[in-house]
Amino acid sequence: MDNIYIEYNFEVSPKEPGTEILIAELGSVGFESFVEHEAGVLAYIQKDEWNGSILEDIFILSSDEFSVNFEKKEVAQTNWNAEWEKNFPPIQVADKVSIRAPFHENPNLPFDIVIEPKMSFGTGHHETTHMMVQHLLELDLTGKKTLDMGCGTGILAIFAEMKGAEPIDAIDIDNWCYENSVENAARNACKSISVYEGDSSLLVGKQYDVIIANINRNILMKDMETYTSTLNENGVLLLSGFYREDIPIIDAEVTKYGLSLEKTIERNNWVALRYQK
Repeated sequence: MDNIYIEYNFEVSPKEPGTEILIAELGSVGFESFVEHEAGVLAYIQKDEWNGSILEDIFILSSDEFSVNFEKKEVAQTNWNAEWEKNFPPIQVADKVSIRAPFHENPNLPFDIVIEPKMSFGTGHHETTHMMVQHLLELDLTGKKTLDMGCGTGILAIFAEMKGAEPIDAIDIDNWCYENSVENAARNACKSISVYEGDSSLLVGKQYDVIIANINRNILMKDMETYTSTLNENGVLLLSGFYREDIPIIDAEVTKYGLSLEKTIERNNWVALRYQK
């Protein structure tokens, strides 16, 4: 039986940075998928996770700086592929990495990632995913035990394997993301990725050389002690899913566990940080 989703069609003015702020806030209350369009964004949440007051804590909706209008409707999961075909153009990162759907032509770059995102977040189009790919491009991942926490489509775990990381754990709390990551890992002929459905409690007794966590700020803060204690000495922690203004609170939390900030990448006010233990 297909899952039923609630679709919100938000029109945001000014669109930037309003849409980015809205996506971040919606993600923190359970919305799991987003498709940007000319006027704003489509946002999706499973009907079982939805309630009538879910937008009460979305502050941008009452902000004087933005105008946000929306309509909502129910959609079946099976309607999703057509949406992605319309809204998922192929992208390239640093002329080295292509991220595309199966129906796009292969541009023959050094790294080619084929993603069928369906209802999962992480197509490479969002600034945070794009920046994480940039960070991973610069790292020697050969033989590095790696964690992709909040894996979404599995795109970052897949790229890590292409860069030589092994073994790799990919974890997401959402069942659809879990299923989509399994499918995409197979689609890219990955051999070293194990996908799990769950949260940071799955990390008990685990140790990693590289941890990738592209999640919203509140979850990062809540689980930071777990991430840092799970990271091996000299290990690398990559964090994204938050804004430049959030750097001080994130940095204070990470550095108290003995990690140092090595590099910051910024894209449209979103940031991705690289720490070393």
